Amino acid sequence: MRISMHPILRNIAFSAALALLSPFASAAVLNFEDIVGPDDIAAVPGNYGGLDWSESGLNVITSEQYPFTPRSGNGRVTTDWIDGGPVSSTIRFVAPTVFNGAWFSGFGDSSVRFDLYFQGQLVATSAELLLAEAPAFLDAGWDSLIDTVVVSSGFQASYAMDDFTFESPAQVP
Repeated sequence: MRISMHPILRNIAFSAALALLSPFASAAVLNFEDIVGPDDIAAVPGNYGGLDWSESGLNVITSEQYPFTPRSGNGRVTTDWIDGGPVSSTIRFVAPTVFNGAWFSGFGDSSVRFDLYFQGQLVATSAELLLAEAPAFLDAGWDSLIDTVVVSSGFQASYAMDDFTFESPAQVP
């Protein structure tokens, strides 16, 4: 005997199942371990991890450097020291996705935040994270689609970012 379910009930059941499973969805994590350069420093390639880093101005460091403690492994990214003033790094997603956040460490007199954009419009700004030597996670604070993340700090070369985390576009409905 076959039991059939009304299409509306079937859709509700399917949606409920997806909602229950969504906390278990795996995220893509870029840990910068696979970028190696001379003297333990290298520019982030323009298409690293399937994202557009060409306007980020970020470099990967793999050697021990105080207070830039890595969250995992040795790779993490930081900005160049140019004039010491405020800095922002733009990272673009090839396809709209959900950005979760990243881990940061750095000088305690500085902070970082995310500005999140979708189709050229600012849709959210994260909380500010006061930096410390011990890595801390900065949550994006937004669970909808974006296509651009701007990482902002009051001082250049004041932070290191590690374990950049987002839902891969294939996982985003």
